[in-house]
Amino acid sequence: MAWTLADALGIERRPAPPQVYRILVRDLVLPCRIGVYDHERQAPQRVRINAQLLVERGATESDELRHVLNYETIVEGIRALARGGHIELIENLAEQVMAVCLASPRALAARISVEKLDVFADAESVGVVLRRRRPTRLPAG
Repeated sequence: MAWTLADALGIERRPAPPQVYRILVRDLVLPCRIGVYDHERQAPQRVRINAQLLVERGATESDELRHVLNYETIVEGIRALARGGHIELIENLAEQVMAVCLASPRALAARISVEKLDVFADAESVGVVLRRRRPTRLPAG
């Protein structure tokens, strides 16, 4: 094994940064039972969900699905949340969407927005945005 200047100076070499890509889910509009008011409990409301994930790629130069995080998994997970029971707060729905997005260890970070579309006649939407990043992994050894 060849010595490097870092070895001679006793400097730890950092592992190469992972190969990453982004997954986008844009403007997924679903009916959802959400809200704290009585009138919101009467019928589902339309919500728009956007998700952007930073994902670590598996083997490079591969065209196999097993080397990526399948966006279908994300969309189906969000759809299941929307079909589930009543959710009081939009912040809680956003946290649940975030959990779906970060369920895979390949997901390094995510930005989620969840908006109610029919709350105010003079506003396109109201909602929340969450951002999360996995803690930095320490190299083994």
